[in-house]
Amino acid sequence: MSHEPAHPEIERRALKLRLRRVAGQLKGIEGMLDRQCDCAEILNQLVSARRALKSLSEKIIHDHLHYCIKEASREDDARRSLRELVEVLERYIE
Repeated sequence: MSHEPAHPEIERRALKLRLRRVAGQLKGIEGMLDRQCDCAEILNQLVSARRALKSLSEKIIHDHLHYCIKEASREDDARRSLRELVEVLERYIE
């Protein structure tokens, strides 16, 4: 689902950096499993990764409201983006 206006390049780079950090956390957890680390330590890392992913999701939701809905050039585009967001949020909060 591509639409305008797009995220500014600096925002997109920041989002990708945050995603790489989460991916790094998950890779670290995989290593912990391989090393048979303590379950509590693994769970703590999973909690951190989940929080980081939740934070990234919330940032993207915020950006979507700002860049894709508020700044939409046409009212039809804004309505479509808002409908898409509602559908995604319904799955997000399940």
